[in-house]
Amino acid sequence: AKAMIQDLLTIRADREVYYYGCEELFRRHPDIVKRLCTSAPTLLETLLDGFIWRSRRSVNGMRRVNYYIKYLIQDLDGNFSSALSCFVEHASPTIASHPCSALAADTIWFKFATTYFLLGKAYFLTTLIVFATSQAFLVRHNDQDVPEVLPATL
Repeated sequence: AKAMIQDLLTIRADREVYYYGCEELFRRHPDIVKRLCTSAPTLLETLLDGFIWRSRRSVNGMRRVNYYIKYLIQDLDGNFSSALSCFVEHASPTIASHPCSALAADTIWFKFATTYFLLGKAYFLTTLIVFATSQAFLVRHNDQDVPEVLPATL
């Protein structure tokens, strides 16, 4: 199985076209990540390594690297993929810290989730400020505070 995954995820070329079996793999088996997490977790690292292309040449001590993580972020229908949730359920630190899964998680966080997270925190902060100011101006009915003392408590 390892040899099959490596063979599918090897980039090949002839004179007319490049061939990379990643899209065909996910088209034929859209739940490949979930299947590997449940039945063959040792093949997950092989699968994720197949999503990385590293150049043979180095320029100034650096090599060009391409990550093919489209199907870790979205499925064939354009919805969010369940691949990252499968990685979380698998609870393997080597898979969670793999460059492909880390890049997919960072992309989702910085492109989509950050905005909604910050909007939720801004809403919470606004309601907290409204609550605190309303509690400072309310008159207590047990005659302990007089209206002259209320601005000093704020």
